[in-house]
Formats: sequence, structure tokens, C-alpha cells
Amino acid sequence: MHAQRLNLMLDSVGRLTRRGAMSHAINLLTKLRPVDIALILGRLPQHDREPLFDSLVRHDLGMAAEALSELETHLAVELLTTLSIEEVSRLLQELPSDDAALLVAELPEELREELLNSMKVEHLTEVQELLGFADETAGRIMTPDYFALEEDVTISEAITALQRRSEEFEMAFYLYVIDSRNHLLGVVSLRQLLLNPPSTPLRKIMIGDVIKVTTSTDQEEVARIVATYNLLAVPVVDEESKLAGIITVDDVIDVMREEATEDIYALAGVDADDRAHGSPLNSARRRLLWLMLSLGAALIAVFIVQFYFDTIKQALELAVLIPVVAAMGSNAATQTMTVVVRGIGLGEVSWGASRRVVIKESLVGLINGFLVGLVACGIISIFFGWRFGTVLGMTMVLSLFVAGAIGTLVPVFLKRLQADPASASSVFVVTFTNIITFFFYLGIATLMLKYYDL
Repeated sequence: MHAQRLNLMLDSVGRLTRRGAMSHAINLLTKLRPVDIALILGRLPQHDREPLFDSLVRHDLGMAAEALSELETHLAVELLTTLSIEEVSRLLQELPSDDAALLVAELPEELREELLNSMKVEHLTEVQELLGFADETAGRIMTPDYFALEEDVTISEAITALQRRSEEFEMAFYLYVIDSRNHLLGVVSLRQLLLNPPSTPLRKIMIGDVIKVTTSTDQEEVARIVATYNLLAVPVVDEESKLAGIITVDDVIDVMREEATEDIYALAGVDADDRAHGSPLNSARRRLLWLMLSLGAALIAVFIVQFYFDTIKQALELAVLIPVVAAMGSNAATQTMTVVVRGIGLGEVSWGASRRVVIKESLVGLINGFLVGLVACGIISIFFGWRFGTVLGMTMVLSLFVAGAIGTLVPVFLKRLQADPASASSVFVVTFTNIITFFFYLGIATLMLKYYDL
């Protein structure tokens, strides 16, 4: 029902925007939640999205900022570059510093410098501190607004402080206990504040073994920790164990969605910024490189086939079966590669544990290869004879075995080299699998020609 209502709203807003009736379009948007406004903006064509957002900024700056924070980063940056420096500065100052830092980091360098010079000193300092941390680390995505008190503070004083300072925090899921030098000592849940006597000092009820991350922890690792321990927020400490900020669950969900999207797109050789409602020219440009790499990989396989050209001339049925050989090897390799890349992303597959995974996936390939090969052998034997069925059946066994091994080794090896295992695995795995498969297929056929008459 919600999706249907949103689609109706999208049609209405788009129609009003095209007619230039911006005030009516804005009136419709103001009845929605910021996340729904972001969804509508994201699905509108660029020539409608930009003027509509510009009108929203002028009508309600706060709502425009909230919607901006819910947009995908590349779309948000695209919209910001269409506004004046003054408007961008006012917008970003409405956002939490971590969201503002994320967007500022993606702006063109000249615009970024000009923007930072125009922002208020307090907000600017927080944003610059976050920008000082490496991209895709806990330090970059944390918020420096957290609720922390010293260990001698009583529960009564803590509740009073929380009530007095609640507007300072983006979200107060936990109370962090620190010493006089801001070292993280423990954590207290808000529930514990309500269930213990008001005179109890925080050190008596705090949990000293705090699950935490450092400012340099990779954002994927942060997401794994939050998901594993079912946390609403995780504290971030610096190299001296001083509390630097917190990462809340809403930011973690964004990270998980972003990382999963990147991996899925990378496995298909598609840029992470490519979208279904985007520009055809931009999509074509983003996909062209991978298509060219795939063409190069396919040509290598052509040279392998050409090497056995005399074998194919003696038994033209071999050429007819080549698509089956190529498809089965590629599909099996892609299955293995997808499982392994996802396992790496979840922390289940590492260099140390790779041998066990290689053995497991190779056995899977061997079992499936035997079963698929048996079926292929039977079907091809009926139409082309038992010799061709035997060639194809043996090839299936060897091909799927190799696909399992290569589909595991390539992503793990790329991760070992500090490369993204998803971004390059597809081309390498499919190429290697096809090359080896064609060698097996035509090599076995050549031997069959030598000892039997195909």
C-alpha cells in the first residue's frame, strides 16, 4: 500500500514539476517523510529533480537537509553542485557533522575548499576533523556527538544531564563512562539508569568490557561488529583509547547497503553509481570498460579454440557443443565466486582459512561435475554418439572441478593483495575457467580422434 501511494505521489509531483507548478509540488512533498521525499527525488529525471530540490531548499531548508541525508551520496552531491555556495553551506549546517563530512568529501576539490571557508567555525571544525580520517573507516562515519559522563557521577545526576543536554545528541542509545582525560571506561544502558537507585554511581553499574572500534577500523568491520552483537551504537576510540565518537545503527545500515550494492555491481562489472533511472550515456560509459575487458578475455578463448582448429575440422560436432562447454564452466565459476566473495565480505573466508574453502568448493565442483557430466553424456550420446558424449561428460567433471578451485582462489588472492575481491573476480575467474575448460574439451577430443574415430 505504501509503495502504491508513493508511486502515485511520484506521478503527481513529476507532472506538476514539468508544468512548472513548483508550489503545488512542494505542498505535496511536505506531507511526506524525508526518506519518502528522497525516494521521489531519486526516481525523478535529472531535469525535474534539480529544480524541484532547489524549490524545496527555498521553501523548507530543514526538510531539504533531511531529504538530502537520505539520498544516495552521488545523487546528493549532484544536487549540491547545482546550488550556490551559500545555499550548500546552510544546508550542510542543518545536517549532523558525520553526514555533512560524507557529502563534503565527495564534492569537487575547488567547491569543497570554497564551501569549508563559508561554514560556521563550530560545525566546520567537526567536519574537518572527520575529513582527517581515511575514507570508509570508523573515524569518517562516526558522529562526535555522544553522551558521556565520568564514573563518579550518580544515576540521578546522569538523568538530569541527559534531560538537559538531549538536544545535543543525534541519538542517545547508551551512556558512556569516561575518566577525567576522556578515556573510555565502560558503558551504561538507559534501562540500567531506570532500574537502579538514583544515588548509585555509574562505576557500580557500568559494563567495563566495552565492545568498541578504533578510528581506523574499516567500516565493513564496524558493520559486522554491530550486527554480531546486536548493538544500537558502537563507541569509537583513538589510539590512546580516548572516546572520539560513536557510530549509530542507522549509519551501519547505510554502510551495509552500500557495501552490498558495491559487491553486487562489481561482480557484474557495473559501476556502483549506475542506476536504473540514470542517464543512458552515463550508464554506457560506466559499463564500457568492463565490456572491453570481457571482449579481451573472450578473444583469448578464441585463440585456444583456433589452436585446435584441425581437431574441430575433423569432427564439426565439437563446434556445436562449444556453447555448452563455455556456459557450464562460466556458470559454475560464477556460483563459487559469488559465495566466496560474500564470505570474504562477512569475514567468513580469510587467507588462513582459504585451503579448507578451496577443498570444499573443489569437491562441490567434482560432485556436480560428475552428475552434470553423466546427464550431458547421456543426452549427447543419443544425438551425436557415445564418443562425443564421453568427451563432453569428462569435460564437465574437469571443468566444474576447476571452476570450484579458481572461483575460490582468485577472490582470496585478490583480497590478500589488498584489492577488492569483487571488482576484478568476475573477469579473471570466468576467463581462467573458460581457457582451462577449452583446453580440456579440445584436448580430450584430440586424444579421442587419435585412438578412436569420432
